[in-house]
Amino acid sequence: MAGQPHDRLMEPYYDRRSAEYDDWYLGAGLFAVRDRPGWNDEVRELERVISSLTPRSTLDVACGTGFITRHLPGHVIAVDASAAMLAESRSCHSHPLVRADAFSMPFRSHGCDRVFTGHFYGHLYPEQRERFLTEARRVAPELIVLDAALHEAVEPEQIQERILNDGSSHRVFKRYFTARQLADELGGGEVLFDGRWFVLVSSSG
Repeated sequence: MAGQPHDRLMEPYYDRRSAEYDDWYLGAGLFAVRDRPGWNDEVRELERVISSLTPRSTLDVACGTGFITRHLPGHVIAVDASAAMLAESRSCHSHPLVRADAFSMPFRSHGCDRVFTGHFYGHLYPEQRERFLTEARRVAPELIVLDAALHEAVEPEQIQERILNDGSSHRVFKRYFTARQLADELGGGEVLFDGRWFVLVSSSG
């Protein structure tokens, strides 16, 4: 796949995490003991907001297991660089699946109405975020980004050590946003959801 060498560094982590990825949303496994007040209610409200979007032809980029993909209305193509994530995604929905690099997608310019991405943008370094925005805007006029909200218990940017169920340890870059910060970084847009745990912003360019 195309892209810079460091773009591929996280693929082994996501391949190994694929079978347990939804535990984060569901508060299961290693996440069962975390204190996340209001988390489950916020996940359900987020799903409701996403389900109520205007139906459009959509690329769900870095779709992961498809936990969020299944709520996107309209014709949806799910895209991920991880073969293991796509394998898990098959059990969640029936949308077409494409293994592809988010920085160089095999779709024609303005070939769909919307790019959606969830919990991918905040794992990109600034230079990567710029390249992803350029590519997303090439393939669609609208971009919707779902990511983790900045709150009092986290720093805006950090390198996190993440332990998986198999005991393996992985270092992961993470950027947290307020809804307004995310909208500004996308060049302006509409805040669709502004919660304690999640932010969702739509931008058209």
